[in-house]
Amino acid sequence: MAGLFITLEGGDGSGKSTQSALLAQWLVSEGHTVVHSREPGGTDLGLELREIILHSRGHIVPRAEALLYAADRAHNVATVVRPAMDRGEIVIQDRYLDSSVAYQGAGRVLDGSEVRDLSLWAAEGLLPDLTVLLDLGVAESRARLDADEKVFDRLESEKAEFHDRVRTSFLALAAAEPDRFLVLDAARAIDELAEAIRVRVATLL
Repeated sequence: MAGLFITLEGGDGSGKSTQSALLAQWLVSEGHTVVHSREPGGTDLGLELREIILHSRGHIVPRAEALLYAADRAHNVATVVRPAMDRGEIVIQDRYLDSSVAYQGAGRVLDGSEVRDLSLWAAEGLLPDLTVLLDLGVAESRARLDADEKVFDRLESEKAEFHDRVRTSFLALAAAEPDRFLVLDAARAIDELAEAIRVRVATLL
């Protein structure tokens, strides 16, 4: 079969990593070869860019931040995503261009269409076959992050108003492309979310 590209999107703490791992386990049990990636950080170069973008000291201007994400995306798509799809494998990825539109566009108050165009140029026009949006209120997202007692990165540390803009942007993106998006209430039980994702993915196999 032809390869598939599935992305998971949503605010910080919405459960993307948990659901991507559960989906990968199920697909492997069904006999599929799965490649897991993330943005930023799906390649060795991406890990270096992730450190710069999320953890380096000092301010990064919004346009520079958007360009760094685009650089990571270009390299990841060219060296990980497209080769895996060409082999007929399934790529499951935490975050993709929709995150750039939401975070660097709406969050940083840049032009979302320009950010999307930049991302599409970097990825040579590649769009996911399915994007799962795990939607969670900002207060609940923060509560989950606080419970994990983790050190917040540059984006997680932003104020609630920033994350409200991000969430609103994600929902608008999903409304504009309902055939590509599966929107789920991330407050639901983990196993319920996993089953809903499996049902949708099964239609693509």
